[in-house]
Formats: sequence, C-alpha cells, structure tokens
Amino acid sequence: MDKGLKTERMTDEVEIDLLEVFGVLLHWAWLIVLVGLAAGIVTFCVSKFALPEEFQSTTKVYVLNRSNGSHDTPTYQDLQMSTQLTKDYREMITSRYVLEKVITDLQLDWSYERLKKAVSVTTPTDSRIIQITVTDHDPADAQTICRAVRDEASKHIQSVMDIDAINLVDDANYPDKKSAPSNGKNALLGAVLAALVVSAFVVLRYLLDDTIKTSDDIENYLQMSCLAMIPLDEAVNTETPNKGKKAVKKK
Repeated sequence: MDKGLKTERMTDEVEIDLLEVFGVLLHWAWLIVLVGLAAGIVTFCVSKFALPEEFQSTTKVYVLNRSNGSHDTPTYQDLQMSTQLTKDYREMITSRYVLEKVITDLQLDWSYERLKKAVSVTTPTDSRIIQITVTDHDPADAQTICRAVRDEASKHIQSVMDIDAINLVDDANYPDKKSAPSNGKNALLGAVLAALVVSAFVVLRYLLDDTIKTSDDIENYLQMSCLAMIPLDEAVNTETPNKGKKAVKKK
C-alpha cells in the first residue's frame, strides 16, 4: 500500500510539474510569438534579398540496349538488364572525362568538383529513362550546361558500353522560375527555430529557479503548511521613515 501511495504521489508531482511548465510557456507565449515573428521576417528578408537565386534545367534521355543486335520489341530481360545498368550510366555522366570536356567546350571558369555538385542524375524506378538536372544561378547557363552534359555523356556511354542508341525524351528546358531559395519555407523554419529556442530558454529558466514565491510553493516543495501571510505594503517602507524624521524635527 505504501509503495502504491508513493507511486501515486510521484505521478501527481510529475503531472503538476508538466502543468506548471505549460503554464509558464503560456505566460510567456507573447514573447515566444513575438520573437518567432521577428525571426521569420528577418529570415524572409535575408532569403529574398541576400541569398542568390538558383535555377534548374532538366533533360531526359532513353537508353536503348537491345541484346544480340535484335531490332524487335525489347524483352523483359532487356528491361531488367538496362535497369541494373542505370547506376553505371549515372557514374559515367558525372565522370571526370565528361564534365571536364563540358568545361573545355563551354570555356567555363569552373572546377570539376563544382560542376559535379551542380549536376544531378536520377532514374525513375523500372525505367531506362535517365534524367539529368543542372543547377545554376543563371537560367540560360543552366540550360546550356544541361544540353552539353547530355550530349557529351551520350557519346561517352555509347563509346564505352557499346549502346545501340541514346534517344532524346525531353530537351533541356529554360527555367523561368527559380528552384531555390524558398523564401516561405526559410521564413517558416526561422520562425519555428526561434520560437523553440525562446521556449527552451523559458523552460530552463523556470527549472533552474528554486526561489519560493507563493504559499503554494511552500506546500509543494517544502511539504509545510503556511499558517499566515504578511502582506507587503510599499507605503510602509517609503512613508514611515519620513514621518519619523518629521516628528523628530518638531520636537
């Protein structure tokens, strides 16, 4: 019975603590919301006016690899083998040979590592379609580089892997809308992070504060009953000494 009562008391204490923490957060909700809104506005302005815009141009190609030189309809075995080879295609598209050839042909003032970061290659599941995407700060440059990477990669893959053909599915588009930064998402992220930081500071300040403020604190933390309370009268501290001095002067 004693253990059961002790467990119930501990559970009650945890619930009371959680309610107190919630009350503290509710009390400082105005500050949390204010800081969150301010951080969101600042993040939005930084994202819109300070961060450089990025544009993405995408092209798609279809890899045709018929077994034994057959020109019939591709079989399931052909599809399965081509799907397995897409990883090889991705590596070859972003290979040093292809990207450095693009840098030389377009006379780009880029390094191989920078161009490799700007190029991404994806393949839909169970498909021989390869999607090449290039990200750049200028939409026209993104389109030009995307086409150059596609053309050089197609030649390289056909030469190395003896592919029958690499056909164009979608040409590299001219991106008329930026892909990054997303001002709304950045503002929301900044507001949420700022609100969480302020909330954590408020909770930490509450947990580290062990001073007694009310009679309820005496009962909760010291397990003692409060018999009486002496009200604080500021007039006593400010007016009484002055009156005393005046009385002395009158004598």
